[in-house]
Order: sequence, then C-alpha cells, then structure tokens
Amino acid sequence: MAEAHQAVAFSFAITHEGFDINYDQEVLNLVWNSGIRSWKKRLARANNGIRNGVYPAHIQSLWVITAIALGLHFAGLHVPFNLVNRLLINFPSNTINWQILACFLASLFVWLSICFTMRYTLKLLLMYKGWMYESRAPGSKVSLRTKLWAGAVKLFSSWNKPGLYSFQGSLPRLPAPSVHDTMTRYLRSVRPLLDDEKYQKMERLASEFEHTIGKKLQWYLILKSWWSTNYVSDWWEEYVYLRGRSPLMINSNFYGTDAIFMNLTQNQAARAANVIYLLLCFRRSIERQEMQPILIQGMIPLCSWQYERTFNTVRVPGLETDRIVHYRDSNHVVVLHKGCYYKVPIYHKGRLLRPCEMQVQIEEILNSTATPMPGEKYLAALTAWDRSKWAETRNTYFIRGPNRVSLNTIETAAFVVSLDETPYEFDLQRPELLDHFGRTLLHGNGYNRWFDKSFTVCVGTNGRVGFNAEHTWADAPVMGHTWEYIFADDIDGYDENGNTKGTPEFQPPSPVHLSWALEPCLDRIEEAALAANKLINDIDLRILVHNQYGKGFMKKCRLSPDAYIQMALQLAYYRDAGRFSLTYEASMTRLFREGRTETVRPCTIESAAWVKAMDDTTKTIAERVTLLKEACDRHQLGYQDAMCGNGIDRHLFCLYVVSKYLEVDSPFLNEVLSEPWRLSTSQTPHGQTPKMDLKKHPQCISSGGGFGPVADDGYGVSYIIAGEDLIFFHISAKKSCETTDAHRFADNICRALADIRAMFELHMKQNPIVSKKTVTNGSSSNTDSTKSK
Repeated sequence: MAEAHQAVAFSFAITHEGFDINYDQEVLNLVWNSGIRSWKKRLARANNGIRNGVYPAHIQSLWVITAIALGLHFAGLHVPFNLVNRLLINFPSNTINWQILACFLASLFVWLSICFTMRYTLKLLLMYKGWMYESRAPGSKVSLRTKLWAGAVKLFSSWNKPGLYSFQGSLPRLPAPSVHDTMTRYLRSVRPLLDDEKYQKMERLASEFEHTIGKKLQWYLILKSWWSTNYVSDWWEEYVYLRGRSPLMINSNFYGTDAIFMNLTQNQAARAANVIYLLLCFRRSIERQEMQPILIQGMIPLCSWQYERTFNTVRVPGLETDRIVHYRDSNHVVVLHKGCYYKVPIYHKGRLLRPCEMQVQIEEILNSTATPMPGEKYLAALTAWDRSKWAETRNTYFIRGPNRVSLNTIETAAFVVSLDETPYEFDLQRPELLDHFGRTLLHGNGYNRWFDKSFTVCVGTNGRVGFNAEHTWADAPVMGHTWEYIFADDIDGYDENGNTKGTPEFQPPSPVHLSWALEPCLDRIEEAALAANKLINDIDLRILVHNQYGKGFMKKCRLSPDAYIQMALQLAYYRDAGRFSLTYEASMTRLFREGRTETVRPCTIESAAWVKAMDDTTKTIAERVTLLKEACDRHQLGYQDAMCGNGIDRHLFCLYVVSKYLEVDSPFLNEVLSEPWRLSTSQTPHGQTPKMDLKKHPQCISSGGGFGPVADDGYGVSYIIAGEDLIFFHISAKKSCETTDAHRFADNICRALADIRAMFELHMKQNPIVSKKTVTNGSSSNTDSTKSK
C-alpha cells in the first residue's frame, strides 16, 4: 500500500482546461529531506577526503603559511625560491589582487610540499617493524633505534587528530617475501607432520620449485605488489570467498554472541530498537569518520579499509562467481519476523528515529497478525543454498515484478534484523543452553537469517541479541569492534521497566510488509530449505566456559596467553586424534594498507616435542616446562612474522594464482594447496574501543563467537580471553565424521589446560625462587597486545 501511495505521489494530466497537476506534500517533503541529507553526506565526504589527503598536516595550516607569504611579500622580503615573483611574471599585471593570488599559489605549493613530505616520512616510519620483535617484559631493554622510531611516530601521530581513514595514505604496502624464505619457513612448518620419506619428497619439490618456475611466478608477484595497493587482498576476496560455491551458512558465515552475564532488558522490542539505533549511530560515525582508527600501543595505526562495507552491503550470487555490492546510503532496515519481511524506515522529518520511536515500529511488527505469503517463510533458505543454484533461481524468478522490488529492498537495507520466536538462554549449570544459543546464531532454522547481507542482527524473545555475519566484506575483528561499540552504549539505554528511554515526538512511519509472487519457484525454495536442514543436522557445536583460570595465571608463567592456549589446543588435538595435523590460526596484516589476514601455523617442531613430552613419563617437570617455553617462543616468532608480512600461506596462495593465470602446472603448489586444515583456530579480539570500560562494567563482555569446521574431518575452534580467569571456546565439528566430536574435544581442552597448570604449579613448588621471580615479572608479549586490538 505504501508503494502504491508513493507511485501516485506526483502526477499530471492534460485536459481541455490545461494542465492538471496533483502531488502529495508529505512525499515531496520526504524527497526533499532525502536530497538534503545526500548532499550533506557528499560535502562531508569531500571535506574528509581533503583532510585525509594532507594528513598528518592540518588543513588550517594552509592559511597560516598564506599569511606568512603575504607578510613576507608585502614587507619586501622574498618568499622561499622567489616563488611569488616567478609567478607574477606569468600574470597579466602586477596589481594587488594578482600579487595576493601569487602569494596564495606560492603558499599552496609550499604547503603541499610540506604535507607530502610529512606523509611519506610517516609512511617510511611505519615500514619499520623491528618494534614487533622486541620484548616489553619488565627488565628487558628496548633498542635505541626503536626508541627514536617511537618518538618520531608519536610526534607525527599527535600532530593532528586523525579521522578513521587518515592513515590510509601513510600505511606501507604489504611486501612480497622472497621465495627462498617462504620455502624455508614452509619446510620447517611441515616437518612434524611428515615422516622422513615424505619430508624428503617435499624438500625435492620445494627445491625444484624455488630454482625453476618459482622465479618467474615471483617476478609477476613483485610486479603486482608494486602496482596494486595490496598484492593479496583482491585475489583472496575473489578466489577464497566469491568463487566459492558452497553454501554460506556454516561454511563461511560466522556469529557473535551477547554479553551473556548481563540481561539489560527482557523486552524484545526495546532491545531490538536500541541495538538498531546504536548500529546506525556507528554507521554515521564511519561515514563522518568521527571514529578514530585503532592504534596499537597508542601510536601504530591499523588499516581501516574494511569498515567501509560494514553497512548497506550484500553479497550477490553469481553462476560462477559472486560479487560484493556496497550502496552509498540506505534509509531503511529490513525486519524478519514469523516468516514475514518488513521494510522499516529509519528517518522521518529530516532526522534519524530515536530508540523510543523505533520501539513503536518493532512492537507494531511483533503485534502484527500478518501471515507469510506463499513461499515467503522459507525464502531466506535460498541464501543458505549452493551459490550457483541460488544465482540461477535469482536470475530466473527475481528479475522483474514484486520479487525484484522486494529483493532489492532487502539487499539495499542497512542491515537485516531477525526477531526470533525463542529465547536466548544462558546458565553456567546448564551448558547445553549456551550451545543452543550459539547454534541459533550460526544457522538459526536455515531460513530466518539473510546470509547474503553483511550481517543479520538476531534478537531473542528475552531481549538477548547476537549476529550472523557474511565473511567476504571484512574479517571478524571489524564486526567485533562494531559489537563492542553497541555494548558500551547499550548499558544505559533502558528505564526501570525495560523500555527504551525517552518519549516519541511523533508517530513513526509504519513498517511495510514486503510483497512477493513466489508461486513459480516454490519447488526451488523447498529444495533449498531441505538442503539447509541437512547442513544444520550435521553440525555439532559446543561452547566451553573455562573459568578455572585465565590469562592471569598465564602471565605469571611469563608466557603469551595466545601461545599458551594454542599449545593447549595442540595437546588436546594430539590426544583426541592420536596424531598431529596442519593447524590454522588467523593473524591480521592490517599494519599494511588493505591488509586482511595471514596464517600462523601453531603445529611446529617445538610444539610437537612438548606435546610428546607431556605424555612421556621419562621427562621431568623442568624439561616439560622448558619445552613449552621454547614452543611458545617459536609460536610468538611465527605470529610476529605473519603480522609483519613474512608469513607462508598468503605468499604461496598468490604464487598459485599466478601459476593458474600463466597456465603453468606446479607439483609443489598443487601439493601445498591441497593440504586440509583439520584444526582451524582464531582468537576473538576485544578492547578495540576505549568506550568499553571493563573495570566499571566487568560483566559487559561478549562470550565471543564462532564458525563451522573448515575440513569435514576437522574442528573449528574460536576462543576469547574474556578476563583474568575466564576463557570461552567455541568448538564446531561435523556429526557425519566418525573421528571428530565437539564435546569430546572440549573435554580434551579442559584436560590439557588443567595439565599445564598442574605442571607449572609443581614446577613452582620445586623451584620456589624461580616461582617468586616469575610471579613478580609476569607479563604478556607484544603479539598479544597487538592481537587483542
């Protein structure tokens, strides 16, 4: 009805008496306000573009330099290089106006020279990565070189307050490692996984590759690293994500949970409204670049490129490859409830609706007696289907009529909100409730999440929230930052009755139930729903709450918490599977422009030696402790190398892509790229926003999130170090695999963590002097401080 009303908002007819013009004043006002808002955004983007282009210099400094130039010129002194007089020679006359113009142009030249000098000086400074490898533990010395570097970076960084994208032009490009270095690192990483015969074969393949085709492939890759902003990211996005034909649900999308130790309100409509409002405020801070970039140790910037596509973004299916579509603006969100899709306007009378006004809209949806149209209830199962089949269905049945209009409404929405019909529960005494919470967010029922959207906000009947996010547009830390922003402001958003604060100033626009004509494709929707249900029934998810100890004890052991946990996972997997396996840990490369991720390989020669020693009765406690510290140090080095652009897997991946373009076959690359990641791990970062005050609100921390297993016979493990004595593990596996079991692996993790703690406690008893020194000097490492950011 609303669409029909808008369609006749303006019309005219020619009669025998002349022109007859009819128009709707309210709709014209909407159009006018929309145009004004659009132009304001364009002007803001232009202003931010100039500010970012000259950063770290100030735009206002141009007027200072102009004033100096005018003063020097009219005082009879020469401007540097005599620029003013050189310009005046080319002007028509020598009047005051022309002299002022010459002074301004000379000032502009000097100012731009200073700006670009400062910018590229900062870029050169940010290319230095020596600080990453220097310990910050008490008593350790920082080199003079790093001290001087840090002082220079602080000077440039504090010169001007940065916007979200201010550092983009100063971030260095990701360097391509040498083939020899990558071969050396790779062979070392697979040594514990291969017997002597297979390792010797791999050595021969690597040597042959390095001295033959590898040189040619590397030359092309170096050329790409010089020409493109990032030699990995575009190929990674296209070939790892967009060309994948498997369903997004479980296989690619990931989820995030609520702050489970808090329940701010039991009112589903109030929580949904407040979260929608806060997300739109976060979108506005991105658009206006009011949010500052994340700075490691308060001075080293991370790339902010991924934030651009957080909102108004959708992954559109294709027959052979999908594409990411980002819309500049969106004036609505789409809400899904009881199988019905609603378009919900978020602006009215020239401003963003307030939470109390959005609550009225959500309550209208919750109280609606509307029923789904034929096929509408299971429609979203298409987005959980095989990508080529979904693309074929989309191209056949959604290219015209109401299906095209309604699908476009969903895809152009800022994001999608799903008002679920079940509560999201948590009880430490009933762990199965948290498991169910995670499964609900990971896949829902297969048709109540629009898996193509950048993210879907999920709201339970008891007011708890979570999200399901598509992975192509960004990595988990970006969505984690968004979620932290929500928690920080959501705490004080409700009154004593659980409703949003404030009183509506007007009746907000009513949600509009989208119209569909799905009868011709009901069989496709049914097939997609059955396929989604099959995937759901095969996934096993266990969320482990480990509250026996956390990073506090790990720091007392003078070990990196991340390395400590990764070693525990290695021990747990070895006990679970009876062997070692190729292990994936995600690291970030956002110290470089448009950087995304790199792989850290936690299964090393050192970790394998320690794991075997843990079940070897001939090894003493002291020997086991020494081996664990060596394994953690090696893991630290691997993580540091990955963050600094010296990883293994992204380089090999890009060499493989070049080989396919050149139609060159490489037995070595074929062997490497076919290896399965049976243990895929990732740490969920927190503390990315200064707004999150965990000392004031210690309960205000998410239990993290998770993802599905990468290999059919493997595990997916995500963990978040939530406090001094709390760690959450999200463990997934396939039920169809007889060798994996998420619950059994969770038990093995608990046992591994308990054994490591017992080992250290016994070691401290046997060495009381060392124990006292360890407790005094316990600290985390550089890698963990950067990882948590």
